[in-house]
Parts: sequence; structure tokens; C-alpha cells
Amino acid sequence: MFNKLCIIGVGLIGGSIAKTARLQNLATTIVGFGREDDVQNLQTARQIGVIDAYYLDIAVAVADADLVIIATPVASTADVLRLLQPYWSANTIYTDVGSTKGSVLAAAQAVFGQVPDNFVPAHPIAGAEQSGVLAAVDGLFANKRLIITPVDTTDTEALRKIQRFWQGLGSAVSVMEATHHDQILAATSHLPHILAFALVDMLGHKDEQSEIFKYAAGGFKDFTRIASSSPTMWTDICVANKPAILPLIAELQSELGKIYQMLEDDSRQQLFSTFSYANQARQRFLNQIETTMSKSITFHIQPGGKLHGETRVPGDKSMSHRSIMLGSLAEGVTHVTGFLEAEDALATLQAFRDMGVEIEGPVNGCVTIHGVGKHGLKEPKNELYLGNSGTSMRLLSGLLAGQPFNCVLTGDKSLSGRPMKRVTDPLATMGADIKTTENGTAPLHITGKAGQLQAIDYTMPIASAQVKSCLLLAGMYAQGETRVTEPAPTRDHTERMLAGFSYPVKREGSTAIISAEGSLKAMNIDVPSDISSAAFFLVGASIAPSSDVTLKHVGINPTRTGVIDILRLMGANIEVLNPREVGGEPVADLHVVYSPLKGIDIPEDLVPLAIDEFPVLFVAAACAEGQTRLSGAEELRVKESDRIQVMADGLLVLGVDARPTPDGMVINGGKPIGGGVVTSHGDHRIAMSFSIAGLRANAPITVLDCANVNTSFPEFKDLVKGLGLALVCTEE
Repeated sequence: MFNKLCIIGVGLIGGSIAKTARLQNLATTIVGFGREDDVQNLQTARQIGVIDAYYLDIAVAVADADLVIIATPVASTADVLRLLQPYWSANTIYTDVGSTKGSVLAAAQAVFGQVPDNFVPAHPIAGAEQSGVLAAVDGLFANKRLIITPVDTTDTEALRKIQRFWQGLGSAVSVMEATHHDQILAATSHLPHILAFALVDMLGHKDEQSEIFKYAAGGFKDFTRIASSSPTMWTDICVANKPAILPLIAELQSELGKIYQMLEDDSRQQLFSTFSYANQARQRFLNQIETTMSKSITFHIQPGGKLHGETRVPGDKSMSHRSIMLGSLAEGVTHVTGFLEAEDALATLQAFRDMGVEIEGPVNGCVTIHGVGKHGLKEPKNELYLGNSGTSMRLLSGLLAGQPFNCVLTGDKSLSGRPMKRVTDPLATMGADIKTTENGTAPLHITGKAGQLQAIDYTMPIASAQVKSCLLLAGMYAQGETRVTEPAPTRDHTERMLAGFSYPVKREGSTAIISAEGSLKAMNIDVPSDISSAAFFLVGASIAPSSDVTLKHVGINPTRTGVIDILRLMGANIEVLNPREVGGEPVADLHVVYSPLKGIDIPEDLVPLAIDEFPVLFVAAACAEGQTRLSGAEELRVKESDRIQVMADGLLVLGVDARPTPDGMVINGGKPIGGGVVTSHGDHRIAMSFSIAGLRANAPITVLDCANVNTSFPEFKDLVKGLGLALVCTEE
């Protein structure tokens, strides 16, 4: 990529750049520059092969260099730029690694009068407490953030090359304005270092310091680890970024003052709420890091086998979402058991915590919600991050449209690409003010219209429980009666649960009716097992000879049992045992044993009742003798992925005759399923469906991009292996 790379400052960062650039063939020749007092370190760098040569003369070091990287402490940036100024070349790209970009740009302006257009400021968010070239490692930047902070005059080609260079080093590259960078780093890096230094300084000056440090536990060691960093470097960083750090210290002092007062006043509940919010906020941070920066997860499935045994799959995701939403709006305390502790449902839980609702748990599926009443939500301090949960975003858009405050709903890359017009358009006819991107996607900017929403009579063009629920929740805050008519039955958890919370909902044929006249009363909710999660085991046991599985306490709401009806039409042997009702929802144990399947034309009236289960039903169709035809399922194209196309592509890889249509698929099954490598495109149901296909495959199946299985069914891997599927999960 570059012929000659010159690194000024061959320490931990500079040496790691050199090592990785050599390993990735990003530079033909790599040289280092330093001062007289750095000769020993430079000699070591050359001896161990980090650099090809070193120079103490800046003119010789940078001569004919394509790329010059300033990897010295940020306080020395101005001095280095002055050294470079007489030899600055228009044919060279210059960059740096300083952690405070405002001071770097100020130094460039002071030396050159303006920031040169071939200088591209950058900052790798990576490092260690050690220093010097011996601490350099070739994987330091892998899966780490790299932030570039160009100015308006930065050359676009130089910017592009620096982006490619850091991507070649393994970094995830972002571009932002320098001031914004410094504010973010002040909060996430500089302030934590100050805290660590301050805490150790305080404890170190106590008379009993030997006792304190002698009995300090691992948490103290972990928290104060960063106080082992270079005092010189961090003094320079803090001074350079003082404008961004000082306001944060003031905010922290205020927060500590509040906690001091809580303790003095014995305000246990306030203290618990503060700690709970912090606990969940950190988990949300970890979830985002895992989604955007973690290694990819791959499923490896060995062919054949059977499923045998008894299990209980996790709680119903749809009901888990709604229990948090309605419990938060209720008057009184709602207790939830069987709550699904997966990322999607936890995103909803955190959103309501962010809006001032006190929620305890979840602990082993138990959640306690201290409802604030229908009009008790508070404006969130920050954007509501909903991860990968389309249910959270679509239902909340309706609920929040009639609130007396504004908010922004955001999500991960997958959710941010999914259509939201299906809810924002009808909400707009009610008077809602929701702005999307030009493509009709998130983020959603919602301007609260408390008391201004008007009821509508809406006939949905496509059956969708999410759209119906969104409009019913908005109808709770609208003037008049909101009527939502569905072209075919969809899951009715929202209506059932509203009734359970004593909120009046009427039903006239295919129309659900709601108004603002009502309030919610707290209740206890026992969330049954999710039939969508059970579907993978229903299909697996149906297609694998000698299989025999019992699934306990599964919700069999008639608006959700399409998967059972379709499989029975195909010849599956599924028994419904011990039917009962729990909290207004029908529940039963499902017993399924292997039975040869046959292809069918799937009745269109069953499609909305099994919309989430079709990926695994396509696997059942591939194992069934004859042709299976699906139509009327165009909604599958706008799920977490285009589930019609993605499943068809994967089935073709496995040798299955699968032909996608605009609203469904035609599968000619009954022939052997082969092996191969398929991708889930980040769709959890696709990943799990192809895993189940391994039961009838004659060769290994590898499923790529499976990390999002944790969004709906984190226990899937362990449960399916416990029942007999030979699945191995790896990170790459």
C-alpha cells in the first residue's frame, strides 16, 4: 500500500503499527525516527525486526516517505511538526495517533498557519500500561476503534488512504469532528484515568495504607489498573483536553453528592435505582460492543443425529416485551415470572428504566415493575437504544407519540435498516410527529404530542401484530375511538394483556377498538415458553428419525399456533398435553415424535399465525416428500433479513430445490440435504434454522454470522446440544 513508512516515535503504539503493517504487507520499507536519548529503543526495534532502519536526522528519515506517522506523546506534537515543517512534502501523507485531537489541530495551525490538507489526524483507541518497543504487539488494533478527525480542507484521497491503512491494521474506522472526539474520549477514557489516579492517591496517603492495599480485593485491582499508566503521558493528555474534562469532573462531583445524600438520608430505594440504572447501562454498553466489535460467531453442525428428551424453552419474547411496557404504565406493582432474559426484551426493559420506571431484576426470569401510571413516564436523558429489537421500536413509536416529551429511538445496524414507515405513516394520520431517515428507517425522532393525537379507523394493508399493537398503544392517548382492522388474524397478546391490566379493549370481528378512557391496574404475569423458540425443536424432532421430544409449558395462543397447524398438515405427530390457562394465556406441553412429512400448499390464513416460524418451516419443507408452496408472506422480506431470499440462497447451497417468489417460496423436498457454508446475514432465526437442517444433512453445515442468536434465544446452543444435535460454536 505504501512504499516507505516512517514512524516518529517507535514505542508501544508506533512499534505495534510497524509490526502489523509488516505482517499485513501495508508497507515495503519501515523506518523509525527518534532523538539521541531514544537510541537504545531504536536499536532494539531494528534488532527485533520491527523497523528496517532508524535515523536521528529527520530529513533523512522522511526522505521519499509515502506515509509519516507521528506516534509520540500528544504534548510533543507541536515540536515534531516544527521538525517536519522544512521537509514537508506534498507527495507524502502525514497522520498521528494523539488522543486529544483539538490540541493536535491547534499545533498544526500554529506551525503551518493552517492544517495542511495532507495531514489526517487519527486516534487508535488501543494501548496498554507498558511502554517501549518491546511492548509492541502485532494484534494491538484488531477489532479496536480508530477515529479520524479531518477538517474541511483535508484531502479526500489522503483521508481514504488512511482509512484503508487502519482497516488493514484490523481497526474499525470512524470519522468525526475533533471537538466531538475530545468530548467522547474525555468521558470514556480521560475521566476514568483521573478517577483511578485520584482513588489510589487518596488511599495511598492514608496512614493505614498497608492494611488497605493488603486486603484490597480483585475489584480494586481491576478498577485501578489504569493508574499504572504513564504519569507523564496522562498529565499531558489531561492538560491538553482540559476544556472537555472539567465539566465532566463537575458533573461527577454532583453525582457523588447525590449518592452522599442518599446514604445520609437512608434512601435505600433511590440508591438501588441509581445502581440498577448503572448496572443496566453498562450491560447495554457491553451489548453494543459485542454487536459492533466482537469476533464473529460461527455454528458448525455435524450431520445426522436425533433429538430426544424433555426441555423448557425460554419465555415468550412478545409477552416479555409487553409485560414491561404495560407494567410500567400500570398503577401499582407488577410481578413477572418467566421473563425472557435476552437482548431484545432487555432493550425494552432498559428503555423504560431510562424513562423513569423503577424495575427490579431480572433474576432467574423474575422482574418487579413499579408502575408509574399511564401518564407517568419521564423524558429520557439520552437516546433510547433498542439494539436489534423491531418489536421494541415499532411498539414504542406508538406509545411515545402521545407523550408530553420528545425522544429519539435508535438501534443497531440491522434494526437501522428495517422499514418503519408501516407504523410512522398511520401514526402521522393520528397527528404524530415522527421523523425517519429518507429511507424510512431509524433513528426515529419523536416529538411528543400529548393531548393532540386523534383516533383513526385503520385497515392494515398487511397483517402485522406489531403495526396493530403500535396503533392500539397510540390509541390509549388519542381523542376518540381508535379502530384497527386486520386482514387476517395476528397474535393478540397486546389485547389480552391490556384486558388483564383492566384496560378496556373491544373486539368486533377482525377489528380491535381502544380509546383513552381507561387506566391500567398492576397484575402478576407468568410468561409461558415462546412457541417461536419451540418451533425449532418441533421441526427438528419431526424431521429426524427416532426423535422424541417433550416441550414444557409452551404458550399455545390460537394466534400463534400456525406452526403446529402447518406441521400437522404436513404429517407431523404433535400432541398437546395438559392444556391449561395461565394469566389469560393458554399453555400446554407439546410432545412430538418423528413422522415422515409431505409437501403441502400452505393455507394463506395460517401465514400470519406462523410468520416468525417460516425459516425453520422451510427446512421442514426441504425434508418433506413432494412440493411445498408458500404465498402471501411478503412480510418475510422485511424482517431482520429478507428471510425468503436468504433461506432460498442457503437451501440452494445445501442442494435443496428452493425457488423464491415475491411473496413466498416453492420447495421441492424429499431429496438428501447436503453440506456447505451458508450465512445467516445476522438473522437469528436463519442461523438456528440451518442448524436444525443438520439433523437431515449428509455432510457438515457451517453457518456464518450467528451472534444475533443471543437477541432472542441465548440458550439455543446448549438446549439443542443437550437434546442431541452435534453443534459446535466458535468465535473467529
